[in-house]
Amino acid sequence: MALVKTWWRRVRPYVLSGPVYWTARLFGLTLRVQEDGPGLTLTNDPVQGRILAGWHGCTFIPAQMYRNKGYWTIISTSRDGEMQNRIFSRLGFRIIRGSTGRGGVRAAVESIRVLRKGATMAFTPDGPRGPSQIVQPGVILMAQKSGAAIVPVGVAARRAWIIPTWDRYLVPKPFSRCLMIYAEPMFVPADADAAGLEAARLQLQEAIAAVQLETERRVLE
Repeated sequence: MALVKTWWRRVRPYVLSGPVYWTARLFGLTLRVQEDGPGLTLTNDPVQGRILAGWHGCTFIPAQMYRNKGYWTIISTSRDGEMQNRIFSRLGFRIIRGSTGRGGVRAAVESIRVLRKGATMAFTPDGPRGPSQIVQPGVILMAQKSGAAIVPVGVAARRAWIIPTWDRYLVPKPFSRCLMIYAEPMFVPADADAAGLEAARLQLQEAIAAVQLETERRVLE
């Protein structure tokens, strides 16, 4: 039995990534998604690098909306990350592999490089392992070193399933009305010291929480 479990963990990303991708695409085609907010215009800026930052449990809808736009994202090097890598690659994302546990420094350096060139990065600052809705410092460092704007993003659906995972993953029900709100961009000063970086981390955490609540309220109107 142990050998079977080991084998399944090894092959699972390759076996399940296809069915999960096609299920997500079929669901995504039925959704009615509206985008709004003061930070929305920055997503179309061809020069300014930006980090679109939202909670880990709310990635289903952005994954559909950002499909085939050439946006970058960071995916962990774990086995679960390998399945996400295969799915997001098929969705047209450009992938940097790494996480806070493994490959983090390399991933941060590569992210800073592409952001300096004006790239858009979709990022979950409370991932890949949590705690849920607690911003980790990596995104603040990336913004400081690259000069990129951070755009807090709220994501909600009128009707959805909440999967009982650590991040309470949101899967919108087919044909649901969905909303994404882009808050005012924030910048991290290049000369910020440790206290300044911590203040920026808390500011971002509060901004994402606030825009998420606003999005959840408005999608029900």
